[in-house]
Amino acid sequence: MDNQFSALEKSILTAKGLTAAQLEALGAAGVASRQDLLTVGDAGTLLELVNDIDAVTAAKVMEWATGRLTQKPAPQAPASSVIIDSADIVHCCYCSARQPKDYKSGDLCVACGKQAEPVLTCFWCSASGPGKFCRSCGAEFVPMAELDLGVLLRQEGLPKDEIPKKLRAMTAEEKDLMWGRVRKLRR
Repeated sequence: MDNQFSALEKSILTAKGLTAAQLEALGAAGVASRQDLLTVGDAGTLLELVNDIDAVTAAKVMEWATGRLTQKPAPQAPASSVIIDSADIVHCCYCSARQPKDYKSGDLCVACGKQAEPVLTCFWCSASGPGKFCRSCGAEFVPMAELDLGVLLRQEGLPKDEIPKKLRAMTAEEKDLMWGRVRKLRR
């Protein structure tokens, strides 16, 4: 068997996307026949041998040389796709790790060790429970450290949906002023 690419093989490799310079680089790397390409084995190794070949061209060349399709990457979901989980799946609020099926509210996360779904108190109806929203009135929970601030804003007449947004938007100085008002009410 001849140890050089035939004219037909060179034409095929050119049709697959290789340039004359890349064919010369293949020869310099010791790849001078289809049998040598079989020895190379896959597109990744071909890319390591000749740097200036792109991955798509290397895959086409190796598919032709080996007679088998290379593994194509699974199509990625677009960034705006929506993932729907069943209602009984719980993700840790700190690290987003999925919790096991036998998870119960208040258990520690299997990945980070923090309380995966902390039990919070609602600033609106005073009910407590896990999750991001109150299961009694539907209000979004505020951090436990800001519960008194949420109660104060409720007493001032702010709507239920606006209180968590307002607390997130407040600066530390504004929260300090509100804490002063909370302390005055406690006296």
